[in-house]
Amino acid sequence: MQDILGLAALLRRHLSGEDLGVLGQSLLDQATQNPEDAAALLDASTIIQFRGDAHLALQLQAEALKLCRTYRIPAAKPVRTRVLAIMAPGAIMGNVPLECLLEDSDIELLLYFASATTLNPSHIPEHDLLFVAIGESDANRPILNAWRPLIAGWPRPVVNAPGPLDPLSRDLVYQGLRSLPGLSVPPTDRVARAALENGPPATLAFPLILRPTDSHAGQDMVKLDSPEDLTQALTQMPGDAFFVSPFIDYRSPDGRYRKYRLVFIQGRPFACHMAVSDTWMIHYLNAGMAESAEKRAEEAAFMANFNQGFATRHSQALAAIQQAVGLDYFGIDCAESADGRLLVFEVDAAMVVHAMDPFDIFPYKQPAMADIFAAFRVMLLEAAERKPPSLTPTTQRATQNGGPG
Repeated sequence: MQDILGLAALLRRHLSGEDLGVLGQSLLDQATQNPEDAAALLDASTIIQFRGDAHLALQLQAEALKLCRTYRIPAAKPVRTRVLAIMAPGAIMGNVPLECLLEDSDIELLLYFASATTLNPSHIPEHDLLFVAIGESDANRPILNAWRPLIAGWPRPVVNAPGPLDPLSRDLVYQGLRSLPGLSVPPTDRVARAALENGPPATLAFPLILRPTDSHAGQDMVKLDSPEDLTQALTQMPGDAFFVSPFIDYRSPDGRYRKYRLVFIQGRPFACHMAVSDTWMIHYLNAGMAESAEKRAEEAAFMANFNQGFATRHSQALAAIQQAVGLDYFGIDCAESADGRLLVFEVDAAMVVHAMDPFDIFPYKQPAMADIFAAFRVMLLEAAERKPPSLTPTTQRATQNGGPG
């Protein structure tokens, strides 16, 4: 096990505008001088992901994981409990960003990068609680499926074991949520490239939204208004499988689009952010929130009045989502439809939640994020005190072979 700087520390510096190129090169030099320094390689990989070179970043990550699969992020305060997070190798957005939720806390975080073939890991450290941090994606699913029997009988308490609505792919989320009260979920089909070359599913009509199955944050997502748009998009987009759904015009009466991110912690919804934009494809970083005092004032009011306003208005729908998903912790991206229902775009445990926005521009976010982090910490501490389930034969064998213990 090696100590790393980790995602949260590096992301905070990156979002502050610091050029991390010098640090990244220093880490690579450090790894060259000490070929066993997996931590330097892993931190360098994270920095290079920030810079957009995914291919090189994942190469470095793979080299790091050949040397070491377990990493530690020391607690900022005297350690209250130790959480082991089961992670999947790959892009940052492929796992729950626990580090961002546990900044400046008394919880020591241990990251174990699992694989679909290593089921009896020999170097998993002692811990008080297991957190299943593997996010939903086609790439991650074989790992989670392979580990499912171990997770089911883990000899320590477990948070975020797979719930009733598993996996959280967009097509299955639609199937699981479409009939729930107070909800609107765009019909979503998973379609192979070869099938799409003959046109969209017969059940869907233009305009459509097309995206690769593992796309996040709007990457490679396009709106299609005609068969010609579909043909052109397929020549430019990567991947062999896509999600296709109808475009839902969710403009508010003033002509602007509003998208909300919520997280659920032990069944309770919390507001993370609200983005306001003149365009339909909203992501917080492209919505111009930092440049508009008017938008920020609206977001501040949304967050301050969330429990009495949004959460009360959609209480039935939010409760139904929690019941259907069944995870201890997860997030949703959503909007409000013209008929007043909660319009759900995505459900995922790996959504980014942080308190790194500039305080002088977004002072209202700190109390809201503090509430989220406090509730998350309490959830982990309470879970760590639970009695773990009886060991299954699979877990007993893994423990005897030097695995979880």
